[in-house]
Amino acid sequence: MKLARKIIEAELKQFETHFKEAVKSRVALLDRIMEYIVKRKGKQMRPMFVLLSAKLGGTINETSYRAASLVELLHTATLVHDDVVDDTMQRRSFFSINALWKNKIAVLVGDYLLSKGLLLSLNNRDYQILQILSTAVKEMSEGELLQIEKSRNLNLKEEVYFEIIKGKTASLLASSCAAGAASTFDNNDSIELMKLFGEKTGIAFQIKDDLFDYNGKNIGKPTGNDIREKKLTLPIIYTLNNCEADVRKKIIYIVRNQNTEKEKVNYVIEMVNKYGGIDYATKKMFEFRDEALNILYKFPKTDVRDALEDLVRYTTDRTY
Repeated sequence: MKLARKIIEAELKQFETHFKEAVKSRVALLDRIMEYIVKRKGKQMRPMFVLLSAKLGGTINETSYRAASLVELLHTATLVHDDVVDDTMQRRSFFSINALWKNKIAVLVGDYLLSKGLLLSLNNRDYQILQILSTAVKEMSEGELLQIEKSRNLNLKEEVYFEIIKGKTASLLASSCAAGAASTFDNNDSIELMKLFGEKTGIAFQIKDDLFDYNGKNIGKPTGNDIREKKLTLPIIYTLNNCEADVRKKIIYIVRNQNTEKEKVNYVIEMVNKYGGIDYATKKMFEFRDEALNILYKFPKTDVRDALEDLVRYTTDRTY
């Protein structure tokens, strides 16, 4: 990620100014919460993808900055709402909004961020970018709801898993790249190509996130958390499809009925390792990463393209 940050160092600082301006309100409580959100911001990967995708097509402009702000507003809104839905008390080692200000305020804050993002685009007539990101919000909601629906019977097929993460995670990263490209490229083919690039990267990113649940350290969530939440991710799906019937039956029983017992969760993690679930998921992650890079290589080699490659490789090589 170092190269990516270096290439757009000045633009990232400019983006932060735009984002702070975008979240301002006339309500003192909201401003306090917005200040808290800005201070505990994450790695800003999505705005980086927006700005680098824009720079790949030309000079970063005001539309590019608004696209990056819209992406960050929508992403933050979904995180705030997710913390309420999942009753999460911490995010990135900080207290969540709902932990500090309770659920009602957290939901309203998420709604406020969403509306600010939509108005930012509407007021500046960034209609193409608004359509790109609105589609992502729809797909994210569908992905989350599909996961909830399928997790009830714990009979998730691999193709359904990819459908879920394509919606809940990859769609926003795909839209980030497409929105950035739309601010500088003058042809739809390049915009669509960048969208596909972002989608492949997003799928690889989510698989990496799922792998952390089995062997991650210092990643902001306890190992085995997905199992406790009855989320069937690629490592466990592969294991269930390749282990003996009695092991499969035991894993399903644990996930359904004993998912809060540490010893039982550790058994599931052990079986996922034993039956190759980790190796298989890792292999698929690198396949999607390489597909993303092959799309990126269709553009001329420049320092910006190298920075995007650096960012893609970071998504699969990161340790948290």
